[in-house]
Amino acid sequence: MTKRLDYNQIAPNGAKALGGVYGYVMQSGLPGELVDLVYLRVSQINNCAYCLDMHTRDLIKKGVKVEKLALLQAWEEGGSLFSETERAALAWAESVTRVAETGVPDSAYEAARSVFDEKQLVDLTIAISLMNSYNRMAISFRNTPQGVLGN
Repeated sequence: MTKRLDYNQIAPNGAKALGGVYGYVMQSGLPGELVDLVYLRVSQINNCAYCLDMHTRDLIKKGVKVEKLALLQAWEEGGSLFSETERAALAWAESVTRVAETGVPDSAYEAARSVFDEKQLVDLTIAISLMNSYNRMAISFRNTPQGVLGN
């Protein structure tokens, strides 16, 4: 896979704006590991190799068990590996990421609201939206995963 262009170099102000949203999410009060799990799940749905590599590495650095990473795609069958909060966040992330298919139904909203307060849910949705944006940038312009470079 050959990188098409370096969007960070071509549109640094746009990249900086996305970075500002990332900074907001990281200071929002949502647990970092939860956000990274959501980022990884969104990236799995979108098949973003660059982001899959990056967020897997981030979660490994945070000490997340390999079993949890291996079962993230099948989190619904992951039993006690995933907390109630993680399960709610992952379900919401899937519904929001697949918005064209799901329409984000009332049942998904109600399930998420049973675990997250209003601000947490808005912040989580911002995080999901941000990762969908990053995925689209990386896929469209063929960002190369670190693992492919041998790093």
